Amino acid sequence: MTSPLLDEALKKAALAWISVGDGPALALWCLPLEGTLIVVSGPGEQFAPGLAEAARATVRLRGDNGGLILVTEATVTRLAPGSEEWETVAPQLAVKRLNASGTAEQVVTRWAETGCAVVRLTPAPDQTPISRPDLPKDSGAAPPRETPARVEVTRPFRLHKVRKR
Repeated sequence: MTSPLLDEALKKAALAWISVGDGPALALWCLPLEGTLIVVSGPGEQFAPGLAEAARATVRLRGDNGGLILVTEATVTRLAPGSEEWETVAPQLAVKRLNASGTAEQVVTRWAETGCAVVRLTPAPDQTPISRPDLPKDSGAAPPRETPARVEVTRPFRLHKVRKR
């Protein structure tokens, strides 16, 4: 049995902050479906390290104003390509996939061929969701992770000399 707040947050979720173990929470696009969230990750899709292999994950959901309203634990179930559940869920997910190249059928075929993981996140029945007033008081912001994409910023180029007044 889930709480009314969890049910409503799951219905409206288009983006969820999902973390596996002690890893950082990643903003992942998701599809709400029958009280669960469906997430796709892998080659050519969003980056979610460890999610496909995990048994549990922490899901943070936002409200209408964009702020955190709920934190819950979820069980992770990977859908196998060709299974009955894959055949019903994957096409629904592909239709909602923005900027996908090709038709929904082509996207589903690509997911199966490239080894993309389609997972179902189901709220854990043994866990009580954390909501107000028990939400963390800190902002949850973390310093940027190290990346080779960082470059030193140089001073802006000025074509003409700027005169001081």
